[in-house]
Amino acid sequence: MIKIGVIGATGYTGLELLRLLGHHPAARVVWLTSENSAGQRLGDVFAVPPPLGRLSLIPLSEADLAGVDLIFCCLPHVSAQGPVAAARHAGARVVDLSADYRLREASAYETWYNHRHTQVALLAEAVYGLPELHREGIAHAGLVANPGCYATSVILGLAPLERAGWLNGTIIADSKSGVSGAGRQPSLKTHFVEANENLSPYSIGRAHRHIAEIEQELGMPSAGREFVFSPHLVPLNRGMLSTIYISLPEAVTEGDVRQSYEAMYAHEPFIYLLKPTAVATIAHTQNTNYCAIGLTLASGTRTLIVTSSIDNLVKGASGQAVQNMNVMFALDERTGLA
Repeated sequence: MIKIGVIGATGYTGLELLRLLGHHPAARVVWLTSENSAGQRLGDVFAVPPPLGRLSLIPLSEADLAGVDLIFCCLPHVSAQGPVAAARHAGARVVDLSADYRLREASAYETWYNHRHTQVALLAEAVYGLPELHREGIAHAGLVANPGCYATSVILGLAPLERAGWLNGTIIADSKSGVSGAGRQPSLKTHFVEANENLSPYSIGRAHRHIAEIEQELGMPSAGREFVFSPHLVPLNRGMLSTIYISLPEAVTEGDVRQSYEAMYAHEPFIYLLKPTAVATIAHTQNTNYCAIGLTLASGTRTLIVTSSIDNLVKGASGQAVQNMNVMFALDERTGLA
């Protein structure tokens, strides 16, 4: 049995993680932390039934970091740096759901997150937690940096093209996310009146922080390539859809493209490659750990349109964290994620 601690358990990703772990046959949650809700039970914070609701919340200072096999850190970026370092120092393996260990270079982190990285030595240890790309590294890692939700949908949508050497020119990703992707902390853009019956682009062009992960994993920016990203907030609780536009090299056919995706994802348990002409929708993956991918070559053009759908709280966060745990402890990756 894998003994587990969860740091920052009272956000949406923490709750989703606990729902999944509650059905995992090899996992036992030992402790949960929350600085704002310490002394309460999870059911006092979320309207959830027993046994989940009976779990107690403690401050991080009381958590036995050395007494568990794996720690999931569900804190926001910047605030996760210290707790993750403390967990590693105590000997626990860590899956960090923040952005603090996703970027390999401290200078890139400081540029995109406007904050100094205080644990630079740990960046070299961290493995980017996308199993479809880094399974072997994850299996032996002490620290896994769980990817961002937008980054997951875009990277998985484009990785076969990158592997084939067909990513060139301007690549445009238009992505839509449910409101839970913004986290539980309230803000004006997630206020009901602002989000309901509305569709809002934000951080468009070159402003969104997930661009850094996408470019790192897909080898951009580089000569002959540029990436443009337009995220949107849609009035849904959960779900994410990225529609990505790529200009294919002249000699590449639609059949070549499909063959490259089939070759890379044939044995991936959570990639759902749709039949020709089908497009991915949010409904394909909601409440699952799947990434659904559709491929469409625009008639009479060299423009390939990739549709890539995930659930932002599952494959985009907590489900992928559990998938990473399964890889780390040599379990079937589907365990607890049915």
